[in-house]
Amino acid sequence: MDVKIEPGWKEVLKDEFNKPYFEQIVFFLKTERMAGKTIYPPGSHIFNAFEQTSFENVKVVIIGQDPYHGPGQAHGLCFSVQDGITPPPSLVNIFKEIKSDIGVSVPAGKGNLTRWAQQGVLLLNAALTVRANEPFSHSKIGWATFTDAVIQKISDLRSGVIFLLWGKFAQEKQSLIDETRHHVLKAAHPSPFSADKGFFGCRHFSKTNNLLLQEGRDPIDWMIA
Repeated sequence: MDVKIEPGWKEVLKDEFNKPYFEQIVFFLKTERMAGKTIYPPGSHIFNAFEQTSFENVKVVIIGQDPYHGPGQAHGLCFSVQDGITPPPSLVNIFKEIKSDIGVSVPAGKGNLTRWAQQGVLLLNAALTVRANEPFSHSKIGWATFTDAVIQKISDLRSGVIFLLWGKFAQEKQSLIDETRHHVLKAAHPSPFSADKGFFGCRHFSKTNNLLLQEGRDPIDWMIA
C-alpha cells in the first residue's frame, strides 16, 4: 500500500507498511467500504497526524483511543474536530484546563487542533479509523500494532519528547517509552466522567512548555485560533 505520509515518517515506518498485519488493515477497510459502511475520518485524513507533525518536529505526543464517530468530526488528530463542529465534552475540558493553567482562552465553538500539530504536538489515536456511530469498531483490526510501533520509534530514535498520558488507556502505553530519554506526564482522562479526578489541575500545558524550554526547544502556543 502506498501510504501518503510525510517523508520522515515514511522512512521510519516503511517496514510496518509491508507487514502482514498492515495489509490486513487495508483489506479490512476496503471490505468495509465495499459493504457500504461509512468510515471516519475520510481516507485523506486517516494519516493526518503524520502529515501535520513531521517525525523530526515531534516535541509532544498526546495519545487518544478512538476517532470521533459522528459526521464531520474526525480528521485524523486525536481530540480535535474539524472547523464548524462543536467541541465534544473532553475537548471542552482540555480547554478549561488550559485556561486555568496558563490563562489562554479558546474562542467559543472552536475545536480544530491543527495549529498544535503544526508546532510539533503529535495527536495520535491508537486506532486511526472507526465505523460511523460505532465507537471502538476498528480498535481490534491491527491499528494498535501500528500505533504502538509509532510510539516505540519515537522512543528509540528521538530524545526529549514529552508524552502526555491521559487516562488508563493512554497510560498503558508507558511501557513503550524509554523514560531515561523522554518525559512522561500522567493525569486522569479529560472526559466528564473523570476530569475532576486528576485532569483538572494537572497543569500539563505549563509543565510541557517548561520541559521544552529545559530541552532548548520552543514552547507550544496552546492557542488554537
